[in-house]
Amino acid sequence: MVSYFGAYAIWGNRGILSLEDTQAQLGIQQQQLAELQASRARLEHRIALMEKDGGDSDLVEELARTQLMDGGPNQVALPRAGH
Repeated sequence: MVSYFGAYAIWGNRGILSLEDTQAQLGIQQQQLAELQASRARLEHRIALMEKDGGDSDLVEELARTQLMDGGPNQVALPRAGH
């Protein structure tokens, strides 16, 4: 009985080996969470700039060029690969 529970403590569903895998997955998930939080902070900052009275003129121009592919007179708009 002791050997059964001892083996389960090492190789079982909640054993020591499973703990290492779970900790590795947790590390990956925490890194993804940090990336998402940084992305959200960037987006919230851009939204705050747009919510100002009249919006930030540079940001409005950037969005017009990237999203609408709209250029000024005698300008050619090219899509950028990735942001």
